[in-house]
Amino acid sequence: MAEEEAHAAHNYHPLPVVVSSGDGAWVTDVDGKRYLDCLAAYSAVNFGHSNPVLLDAARAQLGRITLTSRAFHNDQLGPFVTELAALAGKDMVLPMNTGAEAVESGIKVARAWGYRVKGVAPEQANIIVMAGNFHGRTTTIISFSDDADARDDFGPYTPGFRIVPYGDVAAIEAAIDENTVAVLLEPIQGEAGIVVPPADFLPAVRELTTRLDVLFIADEIQSGLGRTGATFACDLVGVVPDLYLLGKALGGGIVPVSAVLGNADVLGVLTPGQHGSTFGGNPLAASVGIAVVRMLATGEMQERARALGDHLHSALTRLIGSGVVAVRGAGLWAGIDIDPALASGREVCEALMERGVLAKDTHGSTIRLAPPLVVSQDDLDWAVEQLRLTLAEFGRPAS
Repeated sequence: MAEEEAHAAHNYHPLPVVVSSGDGAWVTDVDGKRYLDCLAAYSAVNFGHSNPVLLDAARAQLGRITLTSRAFHNDQLGPFVTELAALAGKDMVLPMNTGAEAVESGIKVARAWGYRVKGVAPEQANIIVMAGNFHGRTTTIISFSDDADARDDFGPYTPGFRIVPYGDVAAIEAAIDENTVAVLLEPIQGEAGIVVPPADFLPAVRELTTRLDVLFIADEIQSGLGRTGATFACDLVGVVPDLYLLGKALGGGIVPVSAVLGNADVLGVLTPGQHGSTFGGNPLAASVGIAVVRMLATGEMQERARALGDHLHSALTRLIGSGVVAVRGAGLWAGIDIDPALASGREVCEALMERGVLAKDTHGSTIRLAPPLVVSQDDLDWAVEQLRLTLAEFGRPAS
């Protein structure tokens, strides 16, 4: 920790724990203390730490070849994009590395589609985004963030975005004009505190964008790939967007893998030389991605997240009135609003760490739980009990 403080840029404020190994839903620090990981690297470790299936795929590929660049073909990329496209019911996949790259790529694709297919006037394309959004921290993405920490002092900002309230279809419709090429949103807002929109919101967005000839882009980087009890959070309400943006869990917590998925009438607007990535689609990433897709293709992980999620949310709801103000979420993803008169989210997470539970705060008094999907019901019950005991401690008068 001292070395990080001295030599790593201070763009994070981690809890004071130094993790050295992990297995399933549990991690161990340098002193041998075990913790239940209830963050799963923001859903990047959906399938657990040291997942043997994913490690076997990575080890096998490490001994063969790891990078060729897209200047040549490799024998892993074709199977990866074929199986991922089939999982999502789409024609094409644009492989990248990080979630932010997927979002940036989706923005470029939407603009190119707008100019080349819809007929938007040059340099006039606009994209509708949601208040409270979090899509990454690149310069273009923070240009349409309303989070001061992410945005302040990083201008000048990229134009071409219009922010409307999340969950408000009428506001989206009012913001759309003849130059609008896309509506970009998270089906469930993660960084905002696991905010679930009204059940009719996503279907209404789908109807609106179809009717007005605007692309619907779903950022499923955190919500997708099993987290919510479905392959995609959009599946929960029967909606299929024009473009899926995926990342995090797609690399199994082993390598960065992200992707934009869509049909040929949209993703087909890209031609050679217009977009690329040295590492995007590399054989190591693709081999791990294949293993992830095959794991999801059985539906077992999604069903596990749904059933355990129901159990988790039922247990958390019983804490309302005992230090908890509200609970939101879907599947194994929960946002818990702590009574701000009791403690901040950071203080609760620090106390939970002392009890062996790792969680993450956001926006003052909210904490997030997102354990790996391989977590057991007993582990969840234990974590909720640690939260109950923690809140009880904060609620006792000082002696």
